[in-house]
Amino acid sequence: MAPRVIVVGAGLSGLSAAHTIYLAGGNVALLDKNNFMGGNSTKATSGINGALTRTQTDEKIGDSVKQFYEDTLLSARDKARPDLIKVLTYKSAAAVEWLQEVFNLDLTLVSRLGGHSFPRTHRGHDAKFPGMAITYALMQRFEELAEKEPERVQLIKKAKVNKINKDGNTVTGVTYSFNGEDTVVEGPVILATGGYAADFSETSLLKKWRPDTFDLSTTNGAHATGDGHKMLATIGANEIDMDKVQVHPTGLVDPKDPTAKTKFLAAEALRGEGGLLLNSKGQRFTDELEHRDYVSNKLWEEKKANQWPIRLVLNSKASNVLDFHTRHYSGRGLMKKMTGKELAKEIGCSEQDLSKTFKDYNSYADGKEQDPFGKKYYHNGPFDISDTFHVALMEPVLHFTMGGIEINDQAQCLNNQGQPFDGLFVCGELAGGVHGANRLGGSSLLGCVVYGRVAGDSASKYLFQKVLSGSTSVAAQRLGQISLHIDPAQPGKVSVEWSQGAAAGASAGASDSAQGRMEQQAQRSAGPVMTQGGDSSDPGKVSAPNSLKDFKVPDDEYSLEEVAKHNKKEDLWIAVKGVVMNVTDWVEEHPGGPQALFSHMGKDASEEFEMLHDDEVIPKYAAGIVIGRVKGQEVRLEY
Repeated sequence: MAPRVIVVGAGLSGLSAAHTIYLAGGNVALLDKNNFMGGNSTKATSGINGALTRTQTDEKIGDSVKQFYEDTLLSARDKARPDLIKVLTYKSAAAVEWLQEVFNLDLTLVSRLGGHSFPRTHRGHDAKFPGMAITYALMQRFEELAEKEPERVQLIKKAKVNKINKDGNTVTGVTYSFNGEDTVVEGPVILATGGYAADFSETSLLKKWRPDTFDLSTTNGAHATGDGHKMLATIGANEIDMDKVQVHPTGLVDPKDPTAKTKFLAAEALRGEGGLLLNSKGQRFTDELEHRDYVSNKLWEEKKANQWPIRLVLNSKASNVLDFHTRHYSGRGLMKKMTGKELAKEIGCSEQDLSKTFKDYNSYADGKEQDPFGKKYYHNGPFDISDTFHVALMEPVLHFTMGGIEINDQAQCLNNQGQPFDGLFVCGELAGGVHGANRLGGSSLLGCVVYGRVAGDSASKYLFQKVLSGSTSVAAQRLGQISLHIDPAQPGKVSVEWSQGAAAGASAGASDSAQGRMEQQAQRSAGPVMTQGGDSSDPGKVSAPNSLKDFKVPDDEYSLEEVAKHNKKEDLWIAVKGVVMNVTDWVEEHPGGPQALFSHMGKDASEEFEMLHDDEVIPKYAAGIVIGRVKGQEVRLEY
């Protein structure tokens, strides 16, 4: 088997590592337990941080790398690791520009989020959440590489890694299960398996380290169960800061399902652009742009004072700036547009009280009075009760785990003696210590890209050094153990024998067997390919993306009234851009989770679809479940 780096986890950090290895000239095998790539990275809603980027320079924002470092150090508090924070912040501009240059991403809008001294959280102008836009670009490119260069780039989804293999302190590879069959693959390993903010299993890390959070809802996909943490702990890797679990203050409460275990996140950009948090008396109670854990604690204090529910309120100016977000949340039934009079009525306070809250806030913003909560930065004012507002109910939710496996500034995984394993690297949310006690908004995607690239560089160097020294080659190890036999009876024939005979043959045979299995299992699709006759439990049936040129929408027509009848979990149709899809059997395979589809049962979800996806995902991944077209509408898919 050709020497390669094994990357486990196909979120943004694993993808960043995999692309870095490829660009450095190495071979890479990318494994993920899900039937889709992207992990939680596709859900990131605010953007990616960077200091001294071209965008900031163009906007004449007077930020500095040193100030970003200081802001991060302050947020990390007593758990700050200066060496790791320096890498995160000092490599931030290079990470943003790598995404722009290599993947042609637009990251030319910047916002200031809580805890930041300057606007430095980057996103694009296109109508997509930045996490989806960034991660999807890397997914698409990886698909192309797996198609064009399968000898160098392999993708295997539904590959559940269950063991890290090692010899002494050297990691030799992994064992993964695919379709009930175990495969051992050798090579240096990068683990990018994400966090544990949805680990409600019997071996729950939340229950072990933060039992007080176990009953909270989560913004994470069901896959965030700390698999990497558990595997690495069994081989002696060092766990640090495992009790540092970030509870985000603004989880969106669905009025139709307020106790749902999985909730959508209200992007920090909503508060960054001037959104206010109001209690059940119509009063502010915190600096909305304080650190996440601080604001969450303030929400809990309001609950103890019997002053819930909490509402996030955007005025018309902020709503216009955040038009994409407000349309997205409103389309899911999580946000409502209303007048100031309607807002006072919904809160249950008088118009006079609400008007006083707004007038007081305006005076703080104008510098006439000092905000009692210490707010320094104000955007998109003033607030006026005669305005219109976008309003949503909020509660704190599990969001991110700062704790994880200890690494050094080269992304090497450290053992419980503080020494690095040979051939083992960790990045993304699995890596502990990068954000300390509290992560700043916008640094999740940044940590994925920066440390994914660091891990990719470190693993590539390790692989190349091994190849150059010959230690990955069975043949090189045994050059001195070859016997040549020339048979006089058969001129021109030379027999080659290894002195270790059967053992060498067995080793080569095992390697060839693993290589053969991986070639059979290799896939070229970033997501599940949905077919009416397919079975999502069998990766072999959903591995190849459909050809865009072969896509044809069936001629059957359905009115929106007919679509609306199919509005149950066991009978679920959705219309998108003039086509009708029957997604009943595929809700569990949806990368955004079933909840994202349930909020559109029997509806036309064109606007919400356009906010998250390129049109090509339907012909590419969902051609088989397109059952017809919407009567009276043109098919509006562009691909």
